[in-house]
Amino acid sequence: MGSDMTVEHLQIDTLVVGAGQAGVAMSEHLSKLGVEHLVLERNRIAEAWRTGRWDSLVANGPAWHDRFPNLEFDLDPDAFAPKEQVADYFVEYARTFNAPIRTGVEVKQVVRNNGRPGFTIETSEGMIEANRVVAATGPFQRPVIPPIAPNDSNIHQLHSAAYRNPQQLPEGAVLVVGAGSSGVQIAEELMRSGKQVYLSVGAHDRPPRSYRNRDFCWWLGVLGQWDAEAAQPGKEHVTIAVSGARGGQTIDFRNLANQGMTLVGLTKAFNNGVVTFQPDLAENLARGDENYLALLDAADAYIERNQLDLPEEPEARKKHPDPACVTHPILELDLAAAGITSIIWATGYAVDFSWLKVDAFDAQGKPRHQRGVSSEPGIYFLGLPWLSRRGSTFIWGVWHDAKHIADHIVTQHKYRDYRDATQRQAEGDSQAQPFRIMGVS
Repeated sequence: MGSDMTVEHLQIDTLVVGAGQAGVAMSEHLSKLGVEHLVLERNRIAEAWRTGRWDSLVANGPAWHDRFPNLEFDLDPDAFAPKEQVADYFVEYARTFNAPIRTGVEVKQVVRNNGRPGFTIETSEGMIEANRVVAATGPFQRPVIPPIAPNDSNIHQLHSAAYRNPQQLPEGAVLVVGAGSSGVQIAEELMRSGKQVYLSVGAHDRPPRSYRNRDFCWWLGVLGQWDAEAAQPGKEHVTIAVSGARGGQTIDFRNLANQGMTLVGLTKAFNNGVVTFQPDLAENLARGDENYLALLDAADAYIERNQLDLPEEPEARKKHPDPACVTHPILELDLAAAGITSIIWATGYAVDFSWLKVDAFDAQGKPRHQRGVSSEPGIYFLGLPWLSRRGSTFIWGVWHDAKHIADHIVTQHKYRDYRDATQRQAEGDSQAQPFRIMGVS
């Protein structure tokens, strides 16, 4: 591993693009199976964890869960690893098997070769020829700010990807648009710093951080929900309000409102300094409550069915009263009159595969694949949401997805290396097995 190595002109069996959690996992499995490969990363290993998020970010799952199988975090298993420690973890993990990673090399273009197998890859350090390419760049590539954003130079606007800490914002109140994991954590941090915060809450799931002495990651595991192969209809874009911040606590929007945060519905439009909101705040909170209680019910049933000795937690079902901002929702707000000087758009990301010039995408630009194996032979995708299951974007989930892709590559090697009887005799290897798959499960 190192940034001082140049590519110049290489030929390789498999090229992996990206050295975040997906690329490191892919490299481990390819290494174990003896597949010649190279991982290219334009920055440092796991750079998004270091500089692509806010300062106080921690992993959303506890250390015992959010890791690869062969290396533990150096902290309490129930703690939530800070972002720098997560990045260091992947650097150390890559070191354990001497991953062939070259940092500081950007992949600019991948095209399929004409009249011969494989792909030609243009990089910032030269050209590469590869039989296969794994796009392991993840789902958080291009921050998305919706077109409703106001064209107002008096308002300081930034995406959550550019937010670092409360000190970077000007004096005044803040509107945070989006109440998934990122939005609600940023909103709470800003409120605790003394700012007046308005949080725009859309549709969301709201699992308990923990229940009856078990983290929600454990509950989703034993209940089989991590292995769900498709999102429920209508919930494909529903955010999840869960956090490991401050040791991990269940997010309760009513409680945040009672502490001084002002909740509003889905942000609708901006016009002449006035922002309007959908009248859906109470409905969104109610649906979040339904999701929360459904998991508690499923957990209670599991405990009873399996006769587990876990303490009851009646407090978990207590509901805070609706604050005034819910019973009398704000439907429009004059930004200047409310003292709002900043807007943070916690509105998610889009993928960016503009560098991948192959026939692997549908009409909407989404990758066509089956468990990461693309419709374009020789192209693979790793690290995307719901690649094979609900857990695909979690650290442990991407490791298992990478194993499936590596096994597929090995299987293709075996087919490619097949020799019929005439060929075996010509090669003086008539006793050899014509076809055998190894390392595949």
